[in-house]
This record gives sequence, C-alpha cells and structure tokens, in this order.
Amino acid sequence: MKVLIVNTSERTGGAAVAANRLMKALNNSGVKAKMLVRDKCSNNLTVVGLPKSPMKHWHFLWERFVVFCHLHFNKHHLFEIDIANTGSDITQLREFQEADIIHLHWINQGMLSLGNIHKILQTGKPVVWTMHDIWPATAICHLTLNCRQFTTGCHNCYLLPNNGSNHDLAYKIWQRKKAMIKDENIYYVACSRWLESEAKKSALLYGQKITSIPNCIDTHIYKKGNQQEARQRLGLPANKKLILFASQRVTNENKGMSYLIEACKQLATDHEQPGVVILGGHAEEVVNQLPLDSYPLGYVNDEHRIVDVYNAVDVFVLPSLSENLPNTIMEAMACGVPCVGFRVGGIPEEIDHKKNGYVAEYRNAEDLGRGINWILNETDYEALSKHAIHKVAQNYSQQSVALKYLDIYQQAMAFKHYHL
Repeated sequence: MKVLIVNTSERTGGAAVAANRLMKALNNSGVKAKMLVRDKCSNNLTVVGLPKSPMKHWHFLWERFVVFCHLHFNKHHLFEIDIANTGSDITQLREFQEADIIHLHWINQGMLSLGNIHKILQTGKPVVWTMHDIWPATAICHLTLNCRQFTTGCHNCYLLPNNGSNHDLAYKIWQRKKAMIKDENIYYVACSRWLESEAKKSALLYGQKITSIPNCIDTHIYKKGNQQEARQRLGLPANKKLILFASQRVTNENKGMSYLIEACKQLATDHEQPGVVILGGHAEEVVNQLPLDSYPLGYVNDEHRIVDVYNAVDVFVLPSLSENLPNTIMEAMACGVPCVGFRVGGIPEEIDHKKNGYVAEYRNAEDLGRGINWILNETDYEALSKHAIHKVAQNYSQQSVALKYLDIYQQAMAFKHYHL
C-alpha cells in the first residue's frame, strides 16, 4: 500500500509534526508512505516538495489579499481565516499518481484550493482527511469558540466586520465547500474524540464518515532522562522546581499565557518559589510580566534539545483556551512530566485528572495555580510521572496509531473499489 500524506509545511506547526510522525509510523509498519509539502526544509527522501514555481508564494499572497479585502483592510483576524481560493494542482505529480491513498492533513494558506481538493476527489482515489482543527467542518474558521453556526450553516461570521451578514464570505465559502464534497466520500479523522464529536454536529459533513485517531509519538526519542544533566546542558538552575510553558508563539492569546501569569502570583508566595521556563517565539516579551524567575529559551526546532527541555522541568502547563489533542502534552508525558491544562477540547483525553496530571476548570487561573502547586508540592510525584509514561505508551505509540490508520485505509479502499 502506498500513501501520500499532504500537508502545507514539512515541520512548522503541530499538524506538520503530527504528519511527519505518522509517516514514520506507517513506514515502520510496512506501508510505503511519502509526504508532499509546499514548504520543504530537509533532505528527507520521503518528503517531496511542490515543484519550484513563483506561483507557490503568489497563492499564499493572493488568498491573504482577498481575506484582507473582506476584513475592510484591517489586519485583525487576517490569519484566523482561510478560504482556500487558490492552490496547486497535485494530481499530475508522479507521487500522486502512484499513491493508493491520498491522506490530507493541514492544507491551508495556499497549499490546496477547494477546486484542487474537488479535482483530487474526482480522480477516484480514496481520500482520508485528518482534521487538526475544525476548518474542514466549517466555512472559514479554525476555531469556533462559542459560535455554533457550523451546525446549521455558516453566515454572520464573528470573524468578519460587524459580524458579517446572511450572505457574507463565510456563507459563500460554505456553499463552495458543500459543492466540493457533494456526492463524494471522504474519511474524516479527528485527532481527538472531542473534535470528532464537534465534526459530527457540522451540517457541512452530514452523511460523511467521521472517526477519531490520536496523533502518535516516537517513544524512543521522547523518553525520561536525567533531570540534572538536562538542566546543565540548557543552563537552567539545578536546585529549583521548574514550570514549563511552550508554544510556537508565546504571545498567542489562545495559548493562555495571561492565565499562567495570574496562576504564578499564587505561587510567588511560596517559601521556595518555582521558576518558569518559556519555550517558543517571542518568549522574551512576557518575561517581565511573570512574578517568578523566568528562563526564556526562544524557539527551538532541534528535537533532542526539546526533549532536554521536557526532562529539565517538573511540570508542563498548557492553559490554552481551545485545543484539539496537543502534541506538547503528549511529549511532556512521554518524558514523565505531569501536565496541567484547562478542561477544553481534547486535553481531558490526555490528562487523567490527579492520575498523571491535573485538569483545571476552564479559564480559572486560581484552579490552574492550584493544580501546579498540587503537582509540585502535594502529591506522589513519582507515581504521577510513571502514570504519564504509561498513558503515552498505551495510547499514542507509533505502532498503535499506525494500526488504526491501516484499518481506515483498508475501509476507504474497499469502499471505493467494491462500492460498499
């Protein structure tokens, strides 16, 4: 079986990380998997970049310009909206033609247009689409937050000026998406049971096949190591309990740094104050806002250094306001680090409350601080750590996730070939 995984980026973003890990898991399980990306940045022979063309950059710019116009030339929400009005036709590529399964992942920002996806469906090849967010089930947004328009039909979009209108951009893209999948079959795979439940409520995906399979992780790389040695390599203090916050862009409001700052005010009264390690871009911008000693490490893309960061800390905190199934929680747990996060999205599926971490009440900074303190000072830390490692091994290992996808691929092929 040959599988072509399609994603905008090779390495940037959670979807790229997850797609890469799945490709490796499939290849380790006897499947011939390749990855097709717009932004290729390695010499990996199993990753193929789109043919060189100035149009690749133009596709990205044109989509942003159209969105910018619909936002009345206001940059607010500019990168929260995707309309897939332009992209690359991949159906003529050798890798596409040789593949038995086309597996879409995050294909936004000029990678594939809705027309490109429709053309892929018309080739008759089985298509699986892993949902890393809600966009495939809505019109233009990746986060619905409190909006439920997608359950009936998107319009009056909260991301558009004056909350849009009955026939706004969201309505138009909804109609195009509806036409794109009419009389076509896609196997949608959500990365969490929460997202599966949300996708099944979408009027757009009514009648489509939707299931959930978690992302996988290489437990040979992400594993528990010596804390003191990791701290020494990173230049972190040896005799202080450390809290980790990580995000691709630390200042992203959705990642909830403001709630961690409030939670840390509770911890600042402790006799032995913990420190905060910040991993991600713009880390230096929030240091002065934290009431505890802070250690900004900036953006890191070296996997072994990231593993060192996890092994150097005592607790990982992700106070996101919206999440699917965060890779970062999975990574921290694989290294034996208990985690704290809000009760939102797929986070409660990863963190078993007071067994391998702490699930705080949504948007409750006080409970977030309570959870951090509980892990650092009040519980059997070693037991939490062991349960975290066990949870990852049982649910997110390469082998277990690859087997689940193999089952989906076989179902998709049988449906196409035998019209089941």
